[in-house]
Amino acid sequence: MRVEIVCTGNICRSPMGEVVLRAKLAEAGLDDVEVTSSGTGGWHVGDRMDPRAAAALRRRGYDGSAHRARQFERAGDPDLILAMDSSHLDTLTRYGAAAQLFARDDVPDPYYGEDNGFDDVLAQIEKAAGQWVDRLRNKS
Repeated sequence: MRVEIVCTGNICRSPMGEVVLRAKLAEAGLDDVEVTSSGTGGWHVGDRMDPRAAAALRRRGYDGSAHRARQFERAGDPDLILAMDSSHLDTLTRYGAAAQLFARDDVPDPYYGEDNGFDDVLAQIEKAAGQWVDRLRNKS
């Protein structure tokens, strides 16, 4: 199974979601799920994760150092597309992609805010990722 997590530029929310969901799936022994991430726009293609996002991940024991931003493409059609907020969901729907929200509530964009916003977003991502692990386990 392939899961793709999507946000705007693929340097904050979606790569954090990718790293966290991948780690939680591994902890649960679900090694048949491939997790990737991308952005709806191409402004940051090839860039590393925002340093504040990477730092928030490190503080919680995750490693996001391998991440390089990429833009969402319909090619390869993932089995599950998870949007970080309603605007991404709308964009993906316009692309003709069947997507769902990653979390029950929109995951806010921490990019223009204070550094602690990344920790808040990470906490929301961790909770939602745990719920996705349960859902994916039940699909197996």
